[in-house]
Amino acid sequence: MRRGSGRRRRASIIALLGSLLGLGGAGCTGGGDGQEIRVTPGAGAVNVREDARLRVAVLDGRLERVRVVRTADGESTPVAGAIAGDGLSWRPSAGRLAVASSYTVHAVALDGHGRRHSRQTTFSTRAPAGRFVAHFSPEHRSTAGVGTIVSLVFSRPVADRAAVERAVTVTARPPVEVAAHWFGDGRLDLRPRAFWRPGTAVTVALRLKGVHGGGGYYGIQDKKLEFTIGRSVISTVDARAKTIEVRRDGRLLRTLPVSAGAAATPTYSGYMVVMERLRTTRMNGQTVGFAGEYDISDVPHAVRLTRSGTFLHGNYWTPRSAFGSVNASHGCVGLPDEKGGSPASPAGWFFRNTLPGDLVRVVNSPQKTVGSDNGYGGWNLPWPRWRAGSALRS
Repeated sequence: MRRGSGRRRRASIIALLGSLLGLGGAGCTGGGDGQEIRVTPGAGAVNVREDARLRVAVLDGRLERVRVVRTADGESTPVAGAIAGDGLSWRPSAGRLAVASSYTVHAVALDGHGRRHSRQTTFSTRAPAGRFVAHFSPEHRSTAGVGTIVSLVFSRPVADRAAVERAVTVTARPPVEVAAHWFGDGRLDLRPRAFWRPGTAVTVALRLKGVHGGGGYYGIQDKKLEFTIGRSVISTVDARAKTIEVRRDGRLLRTLPVSAGAAATPTYSGYMVVMERLRTTRMNGQTVGFAGEYDISDVPHAVRLTRSGTFLHGNYWTPRSAFGSVNASHGCVGLPDEKGGSPASPAGWFFRNTLPGDLVRVVNSPQKTVGSDNGYGGWNLPWPRWRAGSALRS
């Protein structure tokens, strides 16, 4: 969900009427192709050539900050670059992109009226000719939540899924059975039967080098990736009660008021896993089929729950009285916040106490259960169905 000034005033009016206000979830997304910030290559671009130009630009105003991170084999590295003297563009210091990598661009700009806008996009570069790579989540050497699902997204379609799956192993200390599940021919997810135990050390071995994935493409990775499971934080959103209960290691920390999806755009049911945390992002209804309904450039404390655009985020444009009493979003779950994002607000507190891999469960919503491939919704599949998605068992 993302918004702007006149549009923001309209959203407030809609909020007071108790209809479609705020940032939605099944349909609030970050990003959008607004004219404030333009990123090249475009959002979601794949197989980008290494000689492609990487550029961030604004038509007016100035860029305030730009952060670009390159991720390869589960490790992230900042990309050096500089904002031009006139503040209108940013370019990297190096002339060429790295092959077989994914890039995340996060930019914040001030427009000609002094209003802050933000944008985050990702794109990936091509693997060498005849080769394929797996982009990995979570990051190497990270601390992740108990709902973490190991996810591999391949740079090319995999025809021989069994051969590729056989080359990927996940081990844990203390030991636990881990099973694989394919989503199409481009994504392989792995998880245990139940949520990870806090303190578990997880190792992912990618022995893909020389493995024929089909179609004449061979893997190039031979690497071990490690991460650790942190404390257990599981939050339950009750769409009927309009609250979220946050439990850490089984103990209730706080109960906070929320505004979930309205009757026409309810929030997905079931388990979702925190994918990323953005201190500020833009949410634009045009990116998820709500043309012109909202465009908010500075949504604070945004916690992404699905790839389709469900967020749990701060909301400063809705009256405080709505939280805990009215469900009015386009599917997202909103928490009280202040413009610019207040660390002391309910949204700021939730943001500070959240890790990628933490679990958020939505109950008492009329919406269907979130898809198992929409973000990391695999916890909604019963264990037998999850195991049946393995190419080695079918």
